[in-house]
Amino acid sequence: MAMAGKLGIAAFALTLAGSALAADQEFHCTHCKEWNVPHKPFKIYGNTYYVGTAELSALLVTSPEGHILLDGALPQSAPLIEANIRKLGFRVEDVKLILNSHAHFDHAGGIARLQRDSGATVVASAHGASVLEDGVIGKDDPQYTPAEEPRIEKVASVRTVADNEVVRVGDLALTAHMTPGHTLGATTWSWTACEQKRCLDIVYVDSLNAASADSFRYSDSPARVVQFKASIAKVGALQCDIAVAVHPDFTHLMENLARKTARHNTFIDKNGCRDYADDARKRLDARLKSEKLPAR
Repeated sequence: MAMAGKLGIAAFALTLAGSALAADQEFHCTHCKEWNVPHKPFKIYGNTYYVGTAELSALLVTSPEGHILLDGALPQSAPLIEANIRKLGFRVEDVKLILNSHAHFDHAGGIARLQRDSGATVVASAHGASVLEDGVIGKDDPQYTPAEEPRIEKVASVRTVADNEVVRVGDLALTAHMTPGHTLGATTWSWTACEQKRCLDIVYVDSLNAASADSFRYSDSPARVVQFKASIAKVGALQCDIAVAVHPDFTHLMENLARKTARHNTFIDKNGCRDYADDARKRLDARLKSEKLPAR
């Protein structure tokens, strides 16, 4: 996709005010301003709603017993996410779980504030939980650069999940799928949502983008390449009626929203996960091929 390169470069092309991020401090990066443009919340299907910004996804899955929020975008996105939850008629305080896809500043930066304001439990993979609790990515992250240490506000007491583990709030049941590649702790989430007795499988797909710092080479670790390809194949094989990526453009969410009508839900696409995986496979192959080219 055209956005893939832009997102990959911007993910580590940062301008920080300091080495540590204080509570509620605005995070600055090359594309943060455009990523954080406010967007009206909208229903995706059944009890699942988009509450994120124009270019950073956050989803709310609701129930009478409490709600589950997926991702927190940038630190400065947290107030926008909370405002969107309230615009839909729900209470931030009724969010019981906050699930993370991967622990980069553009998807986890707002989680600490969202946790404080809601009282929710934060849930992530074991690797992701370590990053959230430390507040900084490690040397094993493809986007790690020694000169730039992009920190997020530390998240206290993160609950960890394993592959295929189900987390629950009341009748809500969301399944974690470990999809390492973009980060070692990358997690894709899936659940079922229903409307008028028609139930569909929704997948919140974590990034499958082989973005990295200039010094990182995927081909230096054949095992990591095998792992990344397995994650792509896993996403492509998931039961998937609606796919929403952590960057909405990756699954054409806003384009589909513009075409959606009362009689035709354009978010529904049984090939969504497969198409996303196919695109990711091509981009990874292109990346690996480029790493074999002689240095200029």
